[in-house]
Amino acid sequence: MFALLGIAVVALGFLLRAHPLLVVLAAAATTGLGAAWTPGVDIGALGLAATDTLRTFGRAFNDSRFISAVWIVLAAIGLLERSGLQEQARRLVSAVRAASPGRLLGIYFVVRQGAAALGLTSLGGHAQMVRPLIAPMAEGAAETTIGPLQERERMLIRAHAAGADNIGLFFGEDIFIAIGSILLMVGFLQQSGIIVEPLDLSIYAIPTAIAALLIHGTRLLLLDNTLRRRLSDTTASSAR
Repeated sequence: MFALLGIAVVALGFLLRAHPLLVVLAAAATTGLGAAWTPGVDIGALGLAATDTLRTFGRAFNDSRFISAVWIVLAAIGLLERSGLQEQARRLVSAVRAASPGRLLGIYFVVRQGAAALGLTSLGGHAQMVRPLIAPMAEGAAETTIGPLQERERMLIRAHAAGADNIGLFFGEDIFIAIGSILLMVGFLQQSGIIVEPLDLSIYAIPTAIAALLIHGTRLLLLDNTLRRRLSDTTASSAR
């Protein structure tokens, strides 16, 4: 039961608004030491448990060192933005008169979900696609087809751009049979004595993905009308 003290550390850390990484590390260390501690245990055993816990941290860090590559990508995107990537994206989409924020985000949503269904989950993302390209292009399309945007309309477009990426990835990736979530469910069910194939779970994910495509696709297509209504209300309020 002492291993459950890690949960209390997590709750206390977030209650005090401490740094999340420090909270998680403290909770993991507490869990490791608590699992090894029993009444009457000697200091040597606790020292060995602390060493094992630290070794586990090191092994996890070494196995996940590829995550540091994300920082290189972020630096590259930052340099591109400083060189005018967002402005070029706005200028490019402004030249297409038929483009609107709803249509543009709808196309990206379909591409994102379709790519995720094929296992291409890295084809997109907030940092590498939405912020530097998709959101500025949607804002540029809105300025061309609807008119000058207020700050709240810009935030609405950015929220829809982020939502298109999230929903497309979430409901598309479960169709791919080799995705981590599918394999996790297959392994868990097999441990419980229920034998299923990854393809069976993927097939059952298709109706949900189609429903998400229709529902959120409709919301994106209605975004243009929402922006026009908000801007007209703002204009009428300013005139009064």
